[in-house]
Amino acid sequence: MTTERAAKTALNEQFARIGKALSSPRRIELLDLLAQGERPVEALAATGDMSVALTSSHLQALRAAGLVEARRDGQRVVYRLAGDDVYRLLTSVRAVARGRLAEIGQVVSAYIETPHDLDPVTLEELWARARAGEVTILDVRPREEYLAGHIPGALSVPLAELEERLARLPPGVEIVAYCRGPYCVLAPQGVARLRMHGFAARRLADGFPEWRLAGLPIVAGPAPGTMA
Repeated sequence: MTTERAAKTALNEQFARIGKALSSPRRIELLDLLAQGERPVEALAATGDMSVALTSSHLQALRAAGLVEARRDGQRVVYRLAGDDVYRLLTSVRAVARGRLAEIGQVVSAYIETPHDLDPVTLEELWARARAGEVTILDVRPREEYLAGHIPGALSVPLAELEERLARLPPGVEIVAYCRGPYCVLAPQGVARLRMHGFAARRLADGFPEWRLAGLPIVAGPAPGTMA
């Protein structure tokens, strides 16, 4: 093998490390969860329905590829995405997969898309309507994700609590629900339930990570008006 060929192979091996790190569906799910905000291993394991040991193993593989970072918080290890470019990479992988693999469309139709999923709201439309006070925004993700970061003015109403909080929703204003991203089922399910109860409701086409990457404002922690 020539020196030039060896160098080129070595370079491509480094590029391939990223592909290998993304070769597990569990790791892709972990990246999606970390796009909502940093989380300890135990929380990621519980949300992903995995053991702590398996979750730690997947996170170590992602860390070795430079896709996630970790810090100590007392006895806990807390992980976060290594940068916004990691989520952009995940978005690109999904876009290529949906454009090239027919199976993706079939799975999405069965998993997410419902009659209530029509006419989603774009980021630009929601931002304009939010500034004009024309819409009520619901964050239907788990509360810890809301506290890590959310759209300004959004009410924290986790999907599991939606039914019991219907009477407290502001009347007469269209509701837009959002969750983790375009492949998250929480917002479509929330919209379906809201419409069953007579609310005018739509979902955000994207999710919180896309809102943040678009450079739109976000806030963290509890906010005035949060339905806690």
